[in-house]
Amino acid sequence: MKVTILGCGGSAGVPMLGGEDGHGIWGRCDPAEPKNRRSRASIFLEMANGENILVDTSPDIRAQLLTNGIKAFRSIFYTHAHADHIAGLDEVRGINRIIRQPIKAYGAASVLDEIQTRFDYVFKPWTSPEFFRAVVEACPVPEQGQFEMAGYPFTVFQQAHGRIHSSGLRCGNFAYSTDVVELGPESLAALAGVETWIVDCFQQKPHSAHAWLERVVEWQDILQPRRTILTHMGTDMDWRWMKNNLPDTMEPAWDGMTLSVDEPAPISARASVSCS
Repeated sequence: MKVTILGCGGSAGVPMLGGEDGHGIWGRCDPAEPKNRRSRASIFLEMANGENILVDTSPDIRAQLLTNGIKAFRSIFYTHAHADHIAGLDEVRGINRIIRQPIKAYGAASVLDEIQTRFDYVFKPWTSPEFFRAVVEACPVPEQGQFEMAGYPFTVFQQAHGRIHSSGLRCGNFAYSTDVVELGPESLAALAGVETWIVDCFQQKPHSAHAWLERVVEWQDILQPRRTILTHMGTDMDWRWMKNNLPDTMEPAWDGMTLSVDEPAPISARASVSCS
């Protein structure tokens, strides 16, 4: 399985809008370091069976897909319904036109319901042959447990994210945990044995809704993944500082970073998720 980190920034990206000259607020991030320029958090999974999965439709999704040469996928997984993870949904109309069919949108039922309140027209039944709007089909998954997506077994687990919960996603020995500040016992159990973990680390000091550096180090000591990659990083997280100061098993992501990870065997019979 190939994993592409399309974006690894927080909700405002890096740089944030503003600054004395109007060219952005960089905080501690060095503007001269290209890997400090971060779009909103999203990843893309390319599976061995030929299926592709987009995780979240950030406001930057059009540029992310073009930059990384991505032109087709039939599945989207939503971690939660905050704007920086769903606001680019309209952009998948171009993908509908390429694949000539609706896209399956997976996520917790409450998440899909909230997305539908904002993008109700996207979830309306498609009338062939034209795509004058984006078209997706809602595929609710459990809040905690296993489900099938794109022909593979996945595990979803709940994550505390301030006032709401987000969904963590695991496939084989790979897991993605954006937008998380606390992990309960069930979720830590779901992550047991993970080898490659992409995890939220917004800043160096404690935050009410996002993990910070010390907390991620604590989780790493518990889970002991072979590789921990930090994402959803704000202006406090300078790439060069992290390269020089993080533990050997931790590293910062950057937009366009790719990973090759093992994937589980595909499922031959699809039956576990109902889409509507």
